[in-house]
Amino acid sequence: MAHADVFQALADPTRRQIIEALLSGEQQVNDVVEQLSIHQSGVSRHLRILLDAGFVQVRPDGQRRLYSLRPEPFQEMDAWVSSYRKLWEARLDRFGEALERKQRARKNKEKA
Repeated sequence: MAHADVFQALADPTRRQIIEALLSGEQQVNDVVEQLSIHQSGVSRHLRILLDAGFVQVRPDGQRRLYSLRPEPFQEMDAWVSSYRKLWEARLDRFGEALERKQRARKNKEKA
């Protein structure tokens, strides 16, 4: 997974809106245009970027082109982020333990 390219593809709010629109399943460009009130040329350009980044796939159906999300890049991103989540959770756990020790020490001083 080329992380910079993936995150760059998702950095644009319009592309994130398109991804949200495709969560409900396959759609034509015009369906996405109607949902987002963006010109067809803009939606097509953003879909091309998402296609190149691997987030969407296109299925020809006669004259129509149906776009849908591919789960693999999202799963790869989740796995990548999970490794950092574990790191931060461990740090936050240690921080929480340190706070609890400090609070107990403060309460013990107040009692004395």
